[in-house]
Amino acid sequence: MPLLLLDLDNTLVDRDAAFRAAVADFLAEHDLPSSDLTWVMAIDASGYTARCEVAAALTDRYGDVVQTAAVRALLDNGAADRVVLAHSAREALGKAQADGWTCVIVTNGRIVQQEAKIRKTGLDRLVQDWVISEAVGYKKPEPEIFQAAADAVGVPLPGAWVIGDSPHADIAGASALGLQSVWVTDGRAWPHDSYQPTRVAADVASAINHAITAPG
Repeated sequence: MPLLLLDLDNTLVDRDAAFRAAVADFLAEHDLPSSDLTWVMAIDASGYTARCEVAAALTDRYGDVVQTAAVRALLDNGAADRVVLAHSAREALGKAQADGWTCVIVTNGRIVQQEAKIRKTGLDRLVQDWVISEAVGYKKPEPEIFQAAADAVGVPLPGAWVIGDSPHADIAGASALGLQSVWVTDGRAWPHDSYQPTRVAADVASAINHAITAPG
């Protein structure tokens, strides 16, 4: 049974759009400048900045007018409360499973936030399992987290496809293990010469289709 390993944030769901909406609401609620939206998004760096660092930056900037609990709520629940799963992605996952693929989400992040996104969007009913870095003690691109995903569903890792938006976490991780991959570009140009994805796709639905229809 072939294995499909899928990134969550900014691949299956548009995490940045969800967080941007949460930040906009946060700024409006506390009568803060709407122009600060760009600053917060830059600090957040698509979730790759450590939560404690983002919290410290926000508290330093807004601590006189915003309670710590409000900052914590934004970072803990803002994106998770607003993520959605596109219909095209839902259909593509359904087709992959109908074609006999085992689908596993492999995501860096904290258990509470990532599982909230998975359950809110219904992804828990569309994949066989998920592996979160906080739970297994390894982060992409470390090979152990990909192996943990394969072990979770009892499917061999060799031959798996990896789908994700991060050149470093997803595609470099796949390349190091000799796995095939699809990079979700979101309009970007590929930034590296030392390794390449097997395929590129504009969105996750197209990426899934590339993987499940590739010659065996």
